Amino acid sequence: MTDRDGPLPGVPAFGDRDGDVDEDEGRCGAGCTCGAEGGGGDRPVAADGSGGAVNVRDGSLGPITFTPPAEGASQDVEEGDPTERVGPPKGVDLDTPGYGIRREMNDIETPDDKTWFMELDAAVIDADRCIQCGTCVAACPSDSIAVGDDGLPELVKMCTGCSLCWDFCPRGGLRYERQWKITGGEDNVTGAGDPITEFSAKVTEEWRENAQDGGVVTSVLCHLLDAGEIDGALVATESDEEPWKAESFLATTPEELVESAGSFYNQTMALGDLDLDRWAHKLPDVPVEELSLAVVGTPCEIEGIRALRDFDWEYGSQEAGVRAIEYTIALMCTKNFNYYRLIGEQLAEKRGILPEEIGKLDVLDGEMRVYGRDGEKLLAEDVRNFHGAALKGCDECADFTGYCSDITVGSVGSSDEYSSVIVRTEKGLKAWELTAPDLDYHDLEDRSAIGGLQSWDKKKAFKSLKRPFDPDAPRFIEYAEFAEQYGTPLNPHESDH
Repeated sequence: MTDRDGPLPGVPAFGDRDGDVDEDEGRCGAGCTCGAEGGGGDRPVAADGSGGAVNVRDGSLGPITFTPPAEGASQDVEEGDPTERVGPPKGVDLDTPGYGIRREMNDIETPDDKTWFMELDAAVIDADRCIQCGTCVAACPSDSIAVGDDGLPELVKMCTGCSLCWDFCPRGGLRYERQWKITGGEDNVTGAGDPITEFSAKVTEEWRENAQDGGVVTSVLCHLLDAGEIDGALVATESDEEPWKAESFLATTPEELVESAGSFYNQTMALGDLDLDRWAHKLPDVPVEELSLAVVGTPCEIEGIRALRDFDWEYGSQEAGVRAIEYTIALMCTKNFNYYRLIGEQLAEKRGILPEEIGKLDVLDGEMRVYGRDGEKLLAEDVRNFHGAALKGCDECADFTGYCSDITVGSVGSSDEYSSVIVRTEKGLKAWELTAPDLDYHDLEDRSAIGGLQSWDKKKAFKSLKRPFDPDAPRFIEYAEFAEQYGTPLNPHESDH
């Protein structure tokens, strides 16, 4: 290294070979300052190279010596514990600190208006009360919540404590009965609500044989598509990998809707699939604010989406999908099931009915009914025998008929092959009027059956709820109030877990 006037002070010029390696002896000459035996300096050189470049002498590369790898010191990854720490430095704790480290780092108190995902985790998910609606995923403005391999929400990025996942959870901060009243008024919290009109109806086309009951839901969606009222519908379809496991799917053609006809008895975390970028290849090339969608879901999913749409907050990657929903169709529901516990344990293991043998599932007249591929009845058994496979959070739900939907559809109250249709809103009426000419329909056959089951569902919920059922109370339940009623820990975000 030189400058224009000569060598830099203290650094030999490239042409100076006084410090060259003595190749016969394998060590440095008198001009070397590395500290090696026979060299001119006394500075030690560490094994990691600190203190100088071991193999470089005055700008020249000397002999290179490789250190052989240690034998018998590596972790046994096949037979050993994969979490074992191998050769940790003495006195050093290599475990990742928990959230409690915050208290050691500073004395800043958490603002009172913040509620974290950890609260939702403790009170709903870990408590086995999650109903897998996906509302928390849709609500998160930072996309910090995703769906885990177990089908439950999990934190995948830092939580900002915005409170939205807690606020909109129908088993957490959302007082769902208050949402009924906000959506449909005073009459929407008694009986089966105050619908505009009610029918028993069925589709007459041949494709109905694959549908559930009367095939009305599929027909309504097809007519909305044909009329240009919607660009697609978020529905449940069967997984390609696991028979009778439902997953959410955006159908954009009548053919896709017919292919997806039928009911499934497990949740799909549907509201976590409203990221329109995922479905962009199927949607028209127009500004996202011009898109219009329909959602078919259980009452709890419809409660969640209605609440989300009531506010102008931003919802991360789900924002456009939340705003695009124009029509909601609720399926009558008393409870839903965990796929693996119902299909795997209860049907396959205990009753010998394999998933590939099932042609249709139905819960009707208090029975779990299973039909084969040719329509033969394989099972008709009291649904209470399948309670162990049900989602526990469903016990707290009092919404059998989907109070917050535009249209409710189910089998209760109508004879075989017909669906009961409850039209609740002006949008629901518009969808019905588009569809009715192609349906075989008449006045609802048995209103008392629907009202009776709705009353039973409410009584069951009142026994399971540990908080007051109060349609006039604030829409959002504070976590501290909830924790007192349910006995969950306060401030779990400050605990190590």
